[in-house]
Amino acid sequence: MTIEALAVEAAAHWGGTPLALIRNRENAVFRMAMPNGKQAALRLHRVGYQTAAAIESELWFCGALAARDLPVPRPLSAQNGAGLVTLQAGRMASAVEWLAGVPLGEAGVPLTGTAQAQAARHHALGRLVAQVHDATAALQLPNTFNRPAWDIDGLTGETPFWGRFWDHPALTEPERQQMQAARAFLRDALQTHAKNADLMPIHADVLRENILVDGPHLSLIDFDDSGMGFALYDLGTVLSQNLYEPAFADIRAGLIAGYETLRPADPHMVDIFTLARCLASVGWTMPRLSHDDPIMRSHIARALLCATRVMG
Repeated sequence: MTIEALAVEAAAHWGGTPLALIRNRENAVFRMAMPNGKQAALRLHRVGYQTAAAIESELWFCGALAARDLPVPRPLSAQNGAGLVTLQAGRMASAVEWLAGVPLGEAGVPLTGTAQAQAARHHALGRLVAQVHDATAALQLPNTFNRPAWDIDGLTGETPFWGRFWDHPALTEPERQQMQAARAFLRDALQTHAKNADLMPIHADVLRENILVDGPHLSLIDFDDSGMGFALYDLGTVLSQNLYEPAFADIRAGLIAGYETLRPADPHMVDIFTLARCLASVGWTMPRLSHDDPIMRSHIARALLCATRVMG
């Protein structure tokens, strides 16, 4: 069955009509017309990535944040009252409200605007992330809450959530040794950080594509990778995508300053979590990309560059 046919079957559970395929990566996301005249994002979840319990926990998390007036997509119940439905082929589907705006940018495409404008936009983003973290810290998680772990082992253990990045088949032997050194450095830094920092639900994927800009307003979408982790990992994720930007120093300073309007952010630990994301992304490529995809090498190069900067 084609992805379009699956979307038609899924949309029927909400009484909707799929209009266009927006993205087909971890999930296939369609813009969907709803019976009330509004639009929604229909998500066909990637088979085998998240369990039903994990997706339901993600939907609960988004709903709890939206209930506190944060700009995140509110989950929409299907006609039978469920937030998650299973299609005939076994694939799961959910729907969330459609938020206005356009993505902040695209991976691999330089940001537009002056350095000052980029810094200002990231200052606003840092404050938004801090608002989300403040609201999250006040939540009482249900006993059924079940999300992936972006903890010390989830990032540096023997079986990290996104894979053993130091075993990437495209690594040369010297690069493998560098990756192993970076893993040991990161693990030690996280163990020290964990003495004074608790785990909490985080977005864990604050990339340009997941930040919507609507005039002066920003929204966060796509909580598919959210899980239990350290708050500053969200800032590291933002910066991992900006390492090659000419205005990186301004972006970094703006992001941290915006976050610090509400919550503390040790700049060195933000750099540590930038390295954590760069390393995790190397693992992410292994089961998803072909062996000759140039993104394989670019992610490795980025991780090694970040390791050199952070480790000194």
